[in-house]
Amino acid sequence: MTRPNILILMVDQLNGTLFPDGPADWLHAPHLKALAARSARFANTYTASPLCAPGRASFMSGQLPRRTGVYDNAAEFASAIPTYAHHLRRAGYATCLSGKMHFVGPDQLHGFEERLTTDIYPADFGWTPDYRKPGERIEWWYHNLGSVPAAGVAEITNQMDYDDEVAFNAERKLWDYARAEDGRPWCLTVSFTHPHDPYVARRRFWDLYEDCAHLDPEVPAMPYDSHDAHSKRIFDANDWRSYDITADDIRRARRAYFANISYLDDKIGSILDVLARSRMADNTLVLFVSDHGDMIGERGLWFKMSFFDGSSRVPLMIAGPGVTPGRIAAPVSTVDVCPTLADLAGVAMDEIAPWTDGESLVPLIGSAERTAPVAIEYAAEASYAPMVSLRYGRWKYNRCALDPDQLFDLEADPHELINLAADPAHAGTLAMLRAKSEARWDLAAYDAEVRESQARRWVVYEALRKGAYYPWDFQPLRAASEQYMRNHMDLNVLDAGKRFPRGE
Repeated sequence: MTRPNILILMVDQLNGTLFPDGPADWLHAPHLKALAARSARFANTYTASPLCAPGRASFMSGQLPRRTGVYDNAAEFASAIPTYAHHLRRAGYATCLSGKMHFVGPDQLHGFEERLTTDIYPADFGWTPDYRKPGERIEWWYHNLGSVPAAGVAEITNQMDYDDEVAFNAERKLWDYARAEDGRPWCLTVSFTHPHDPYVARRRFWDLYEDCAHLDPEVPAMPYDSHDAHSKRIFDANDWRSYDITADDIRRARRAYFANISYLDDKIGSILDVLARSRMADNTLVLFVSDHGDMIGERGLWFKMSFFDGSSRVPLMIAGPGVTPGRIAAPVSTVDVCPTLADLAGVAMDEIAPWTDGESLVPLIGSAERTAPVAIEYAAEASYAPMVSLRYGRWKYNRCALDPDQLFDLEADPHELINLAADPAHAGTLAMLRAKSEARWDLAAYDAEVRESQARRWVVYEALRKGAYYPWDFQPLRAASEQYMRNHMDLNVLDAGKRFPRGE
């Protein structure tokens, strides 16, 4: 049997509630809608952690952040942790990354044979939070709410520079794969930074949402004192008192966010077009996913760092040979992606099992049931101690040593407005979920591990910034003497080999 190629399309900070069964009808996303129509669509997918680096390290390894040690956006992803790129490469796949993966540390490949771009964010320990200083804002890198009143239109930005480069390199790599003669299947990961804030979009996508009926949040902003303890910490970390956010600011920020989904749809459409024209589509699995979500103004919250669905729920769709299209409602996790890719590629699951906290989704695509709870962890900026969550059936249970428990019935209360933890009618459900959580997590030990990691990294970062500085940022190298035509090549052989298709 021919092993399938694998194309992973990853985006950044895309709210999964906008993908109830593929993209919401009102989104201008024709290419993603066409992909959804032929995909297994996992409607209740949760990130392993609602922040970039920990969420992505978990996505790649299939391990939760406490196990990877990638607690935050400046925690090193250890080279000894196997990722799906390692598993597939070991099985004979060519593995390549175009775009963002927010690897921290000197290893900037983690199993990828090639990397086509640098990352958009730094690879060192400079973004380390510090639990020893609760409430401290680290001004030069913490999020603030300035992205909201600054929302609007631009034809080029730092992030557009990046994603334009990511798409260009991905398309060129697909043509290279089509012309390759080594016979290997390939896994290409294309990872964009949109629709991550700042909320700035190109005019042609902005104009698509002029009359959009969804520019106001479904849950309006709440007074600060009405929020739960962690949401207050997020507001404080985002320096909310320095900004007077108006209703028009909110509508413009959400409009730009939606516009950038359409910008991504356009990029993805071009990549899928190359896949079709290169005659590889019929034997290629396509997986679409985000690292975490964005609250986009719901209840007054923005960005991520929260267990609310807007922040922690992400889209996940898989299409291709052997995948039956349809909507799957069972809660799943991004840690399930690594074993799923290995399973679909024919890698023995017993080889993957010791290195993952996830489960293959292939049985769910085949209509099997799944009852295991989905676990989420958070121990980064805006937290003062580790936070953990379980999504179990209709329930979501959140626990932190500093805060009262939270229990939400997502079927009856999809906006998570009613905390049932103190309701005697739900005492049995609370006790059951608390027992599952306590069996999984020792919060005191978890807290000690995070604090030790943070303290070590502060020492290392301050030391390495003294004197000569050697960056860990990935440097894409172009072997110019191996490109196009050079005099150690035969021009006739070169031209014939670079033509696709040949002989037509």
